[in-house]
Amino acid sequence: MATPLAMRSANPALGAETFRGAPRAIGDEAMTIQGTVNKTALALLVLLAAATYVWNLGVHDPRLPVFVMVGVFGGLVVAMATIFKQTWAPVTTPVYAALEGLALGGISVVFEARYPGLVSQAVFLTFGTLGALLMAYRSGLIKPTENFKLGVVAATGGIALVYLISFVMSFFGASIPMINSSGTLGIVFSLFVVGIAALNLVLDFDFIEQGAARGAPKYMEWYGAFGLLVTLVWLYLEILRLLAKLQDRR
Repeated sequence: MATPLAMRSANPALGAETFRGAPRAIGDEAMTIQGTVNKTALALLVLLAAATYVWNLGVHDPRLPVFVMVGVFGGLVVAMATIFKQTWAPVTTPVYAALEGLALGGISVVFEARYPGLVSQAVFLTFGTLGALLMAYRSGLIKPTENFKLGVVAATGGIALVYLISFVMSFFGASIPMINSSGTLGIVFSLFVVGIAALNLVLDFDFIEQGAARGAPKYMEWYGAFGLLVTLVWLYLEILRLLAKLQDRR
């Protein structure tokens, strides 16, 4: 039987080994759930500030593609650095948040230009989903059992594989229709992906709670915030994609 901290997580930032190698801390030096919540809130504020700056540039600003590219590729580099060097999280998490803010601000303003009102709906649904799942988790309505985790991990891996295949196919001028299609199959696929992204939040909550219970060091609060941010960014983008598909059907 695996220990709670050895349970699987679909979030690459909160994998099976996330807390195992971290030294045990006590008192003010130990990770807490409230501390992680505070760090997550700060990271979200940084992300929103960066996104707002790019948003205010407008869709026709020539700097927009540059900000998006810097945000996407810079965010990927910083995310990988954070995953492999968790002690850097107090510095890299705010940097990651800022870079993702640049990317999301640019992506959002493009979607908003084509689908007015779509971004506000996506933001509301993202934070609404976060709040609803947090309440369900805290109340015990959703329990992250081993089978639950295995299912979410398997589904997330399958989605990642589909996206990877689609990315490779794009180099040859081909694509997987259901990913971008606004037809019934495309919408069902997006609904499935949104659902899996949302369930990853439950796994994130569980790992953060287990880390606090184990007495993980203080810097892991920032790392837990980073893990939640990764999932929230993914969830927001998938909700944005789903809403756009629904608009195209009208």
